[in-house]
Parts: sequence; structure tokens; C-alpha cells
Amino acid sequence: MLTFEDCLGLSDLTEDEILAIAEHEHIPELAALELGNFLIRTRGGERRLKRMILDDIDIACAMGDTGHAASLRLVLKHYCQEHRV
Repeated sequence: MLTFEDCLGLSDLTEDEILAIAEHEHIPELAALELGNFLIRTRGGERRLKRMILDDIDIACAMGDTGHAASLRLVLKHYCQEHRV
């Protein structure tokens, strides 16, 4: 049986990117990993993932959680560098 860590090792996304997807979609981490892997392989999917992270940043800022927003900005920066979006 594959674990989350096994699946993450096969993914083109980082754990933090997966966590941002899970947060945005309100789904378990493994489901977010599957969704993320699907999206980065579909037309427009990389832009959709970027939008999810941006939405998470907006929500964190609106809630006054500046620390989480800052962490998500780093996730976004890395994501954009790796996926050229």
C-alpha cells in the first residue's frame, strides 16, 4: 500500500503546495495530492493551482493571519519558479 509520502515522492508538487490545495478545497491531503497531480497535467491546470494559492493568501490576510499569509507567499514564489506560471 502506498503512503502519502510515497505518493508525494512521485509528485511534481511540494508538500506545502499540496497543503495549500487541501486548504483551498477543504479536502484531505491525499485527495489534494491527487487533484494537484491531475491539474498540473491538464491545460490551464497550473494557472488554476496558482489561483488556489492566491485565494488562500487572500483568506489568510482577511483573517489577520499574516504569518500564514507570508508562508503561503513563499509557497507561491516557489510554485511559480518551478512551474513557470
